[in-house]
Amino acid sequence: MLPSPPGQLVDVGTHRLHLRCAGEGTPPVVFDAALGASSLSWSLVFPGVATITRACAYDRAGFGWSDRGPLPRTAAQIADELYALLERADVARPSVLVGHSFGGLVMRLLAARHPDAAAALVLLEPAHPEDWTQPSEEQQRLIARGARLCRHGTVAARLGVARVVSTLVGTGALNAARAIVKVVSRGGLRREDEGILAPVSKLPPEARAVLRHMWTEPRFFEALGSQIASICESAAQVAREAPPDYGDLPLVVLTAAGASNERMQADAALARRSRRGRHIIVAGSGHWLPLDAPAKVTDAIVALVQELRGRP
Repeated sequence: MLPSPPGQLVDVGTHRLHLRCAGEGTPPVVFDAALGASSLSWSLVFPGVATITRACAYDRAGFGWSDRGPLPRTAAQIADELYALLERADVARPSVLVGHSFGGLVMRLLAARHPDAAAALVLLEPAHPEDWTQPSEEQQRLIARGARLCRHGTVAARLGVARVVSTLVGTGALNAARAIVKVVSRGGLRREDEGILAPVSKLPPEARAVLRHMWTEPRFFEALGSQIASICESAAQVAREAPPDYGDLPLVVLTAAGASNERMQADAALARRSRRGRHIIVAGSGHWLPLDAPAKVTDAIVALVQELRGRP
């Protein structure tokens, strides 16, 4: 059974979204997670930020403690829901908007559609719309497989199979869990597909238990599948609406030191689109920066908050 939410459930009109805030001060910091992640993926960053200012992490519709939301789950739909959430929860504006991976698309679109919401952007290995507006055949296959696996996951969750897999993962029986998933997914799941979900072992034990429950819910697979199936439309939305030049809006982009050359160049180019842009290379981390290098992520956010306050 899912434990009580650590934050509040806020009605945004069509459904409720879970928002957890802690700390005091301005500008507040608002977090959005990677494609298959939730507010829990910020568990190691959130406390440090909350010691110096207001910190707010939320769950997109279908994830964590949030209700199902309208389909399709495009970046524009998600950004508009997030803006409504911040308004109805009385989170002070403007905020430092922090987005990881897919969350980077959402935060860039939120800043473009609602400039009053953005005091600064912090993007952790963000998804780049240019990579998905005209997907290659291989990318189209990836999208189709991801959406198909989520459909299998929805069926498995409704039949209770996902709960069995979750229990096996919780006891460390990963090979048995993978064997069942392979059957349910008709052989479609690859080991690298697991990277779409937060590395459970790096999360606190209480967060792991919540995640394992979340992965047994049909609403999670429905929302994730829609996000994957809609990724090209999400990318097109950001490409159309995000400004080519961010002017004086502070923009910090963090990239893992071991990232590909393409990723490194794209992240650096994005940071240069602001006169107050900064590109930070993070050693000892993979793509999951909030879990691989939480102290370095926290330091970057804290430094930016202090800069915005006019402190060195």
